[in-house]
Amino acid sequence: MKKYFLLIIFILAGAGLYAQVDSMIFSNGNYIVGELKKMDRGVLTIETDYSDDDFKIEWGGVTEIYTTSHFLVTLSDGTRLNGRLESSEQGKIRIITEDEGTIVTESHTIVYLKSIDKGFWDQVYASIDIGLDLTKANNFKQFSTRSTMGYLAEKYSVDLFFNTLNTRQDDTDDISRTEGGATFKYYLPSDWYIPVSVNFLSNTEQKLDLRTTTNLGIGKYVLHTNKTYWGFSVGANFNNEKFSSDDDDHSSMEGLIGTELNMFDIGDLSLLTKLEAFPSFTEAGRWRSDFKFDLKYDLPLDFYIKLGFTLNYDNRPVEGASEIDYVFHTGFGWEW
Repeated sequence: MKKYFLLIIFILAGAGLYAQVDSMIFSNGNYIVGELKKMDRGVLTIETDYSDDDFKIEWGGVTEIYTTSHFLVTLSDGTRLNGRLESSEQGKIRIITEDEGTIVTESHTIVYLKSIDKGFWDQVYASIDIGLDLTKANNFKQFSTRSTMGYLAEKYSVDLFFNTLNTRQDDTDDISRTEGGATFKYYLPSDWYIPVSVNFLSNTEQKLDLRTTTNLGIGKYVLHTNKTYWGFSVGANFNNEKFSSDDDDHSSMEGLIGTELNMFDIGDLSLLTKLEAFPSFTEAGRWRSDFKFDLKYDLPLDFYIKLGFTLNYDNRPVEGASEIDYVFHTGFGWEW
């Protein structure tokens, strides 16, 4: 009976009597009618007229879905589609597109949904978190921030990040570190992608006034599900450096080998770790590596607590500088 009720609403919505009505039936027999905003990391976000807060429901608990909204849909094999969703037979969903016609797929192969009916800003995501440490001994003060912003389209994505760290204490030189960058990814069939990125780093520990890197490569997701993304990439990198102990700029060509693991089906926890190695083509025997680890615990109202670790290694630093620079970050933040 519930199924027929939802189908009637869906038909009326399509006739224009209701605006943007999406409906879902769950494995426990309950149903909900509202506006489906997205499905990311195995969780649906639904807005209704009768609740101040959005509902968040696990994708695995949905047995049937019918949408009037159009979505950017990503499948586990890397296929990207644009269309409406309708349940067909048990465990299968029809994706009704304008260009590719109707595609039928298993529900578990859908790893990402994002409504595209609203406009540019609805495709944007962002987060910012702040950390502050104060200690009476030596008048120690440390302030750190981490921020990200991104945009996801059908065939490409753009991601930006900017992180800072500043430390002061009596009888010791100030410590500062600033890093940021932008990455563009163009998605190819079968979960291949082309990444292009520009990054910069400045830190006092390695006497580095500024390092600017520009790289181009090719990558592939070897695991792409509602629980985990895991990918590898290779490419080439142009490295330009200016050190505080040297007035001249240093430029070199490097290789790039990287891997990134993103896990998000561990309760309210999510984990992101990334490792990149840069063997030099023009400076024999030199190689660098960058490592990143973020563990995030989700709180209500899109707030979160984050524990982060970043490490930069250079086996041939300038004279007087350290081979390793690392940062531990604990922060409280908000995402949208």
